Amino acid sequence: MSTHDQKVAVITGASQGIGAGLVDAYRKLGYAVVATSRTIAPSTDAGILSVQGDIADTATAERVIAAGVERFGRIDTLVNNAGLFTAKPFTEYTQEDYAAVTGVNLVGFFRITQLAVEHMLVQGSGHIVNITTSLVDNADANVPSVLASLTKGGLQSATKSLAIEYATRNIRANAVSPGTIRTSMHPEESYAGLAALQPVGRLGEPGDIVDAVIYLENAPFVTGEILHVDGGVSAGH
Repeated sequence: MSTHDQKVAVITGASQGIGAGLVDAYRKLGYAVVATSRTIAPSTDAGILSVQGDIADTATAERVIAAGVERFGRIDTLVNNAGLFTAKPFTEYTQEDYAAVTGVNLVGFFRITQLAVEHMLVQGSGHIVNITTSLVDNADANVPSVLASLTKGGLQSATKSLAIEYATRNIRANAVSPGTIRTSMHPEESYAGLAALQPVGRLGEPGDIVDAVIYLENAPFVTGEILHVDGGVSAGH
């Protein structure tokens, strides 16, 4: 169990890949963690509270924050890691695609961040980290992805807006903008082709994004930053 002096991180999309790596990394920093995803299993670690639910449902956001405050007494960091990525030609996106991607990437960000910031304001400090995508700034004809740009681009702009709105109230907001990362979001047979699109000629690893988030966590003078961790994609081709 946590005392109210122990910092607490909330991590969405926490059951695998980058999210699971973030849970481990924040525990190593000494944080208690509220971990949420649709399929997350209960943890045997008393410092981890697992909350199952679809982050696209605002009721999930409310349960996650309420459970975290009840268990640990505070919310210090929120990492909006949950995301959906669907690459299709623009005219082939369906209404179901639109609802699914905007539900997770936008609705899933909005309500839980509102609730977290409310608690951070009471505490007098806090940190929001949003996970976006390098495609926002560097569209690629080989990866048609308007829905990613629409939703994650919105998160990128919201990051800067939050940073400025709360800059004098000791609440920071930053984003990490990944390139293509070796996770279950991409089928294994696509790895070679995707690696060829990266200037460094290989995919990133989940740990690369985890390291970037932890850097931002430990950088109190950094806010409003969009940190590209993309193997050079943001520099050009």
